[in-house]
Amino acid sequence: QVQLVESGGGLVQAGGSLRLSCAASGRAFSTYTMAWFRQAPGKEREFVAVISRGGGTDYVDSVKGRFTISRDNAKNTVYLQMNSLKPEDTAVYYCAADQSIMVHTTAYRYDYWGQGTQVTVSS
Repeated sequence: QVQLVESGGGLVQAGGSLRLSCAASGRAFSTYTMAWFRQAPGKEREFVAVISRGGGTDYVDSVKGRFTISRDNAKNTVYLQMNSLKPEDTAVYYCAADQSIMVHTTAYRYDYWGQGTQVTVSS
């Protein structure tokens, strides 16, 4: 089992940047597929980015070219670098872990979740 703790959220002006971190406890972090999701008020949880065991990445179209997901297996941490932030990026951002070898972009596929960190982008 793994526990996930997100940090790095906050309030930023449009065009600004934030870096989210997700620290994982437990063993075998390197064997997990890691992802970021977000949920805005009144909306469903949305896939943002995923990084596989091997480092392959995928993103939702709306963040391509602006967000970068990365992982440091030595630190049991996954990151989400968010640049050129827009008001529509405002949401609670969640880190998720999946033990499957497959790379998924749907929330129900993920076994473990963090508590979330709020990102607010002002216009």
